[in-house]
Amino acid sequence: MYYWEIFVVVAIVAIILEMFTPTLFFLSIALAALVTAIVSLFGLNMTWLIIICSALSLVSLLFVRPWLKALMHHEPNGVEFKSEYIGKIVKATEDITTSSGAIAIYGERWDARLSDEKAEKIPAGEEVKIVKNDSIVLYVEKI
Repeated sequence: MYYWEIFVVVAIVAIILEMFTPTLFFLSIALAALVTAIVSLFGLNMTWLIIICSALSLVSLLFVRPWLKALMHHEPNGVEFKSEYIGKIVKATEDITTSSGAIAIYGERWDARLSDEKAEKIPAGEEVKIVKNDSIVLYVEKI
């Protein structure tokens, strides 16, 4: 068996393992093994190939993996929450309870809930203060 074949098999196994554990750890090893398979075509012995594969795996884990993780966990457009909304005074467009309600911020409708479960319902048209958010739901309190 040629050395390049060994490293291609290692890359395939690492890709299969990555499918079951999507942590990008095994993908880094697979990338290093594929590059090492190409380098092995230049006639290096197995000791050097293992050193090269190990070094490339380490570089990939330290530099490529964080970049890929940041790329994968990018916030989708349109679901962005601006922290400057917290503390703003806005009007309720619907009655606000602990389970339903809505407010308008700069012409956009946002789901709203009471921040205190013991607070009374806030009727539509009342001014409220935004105190926190949970995903795209804003929690408010009466002024």
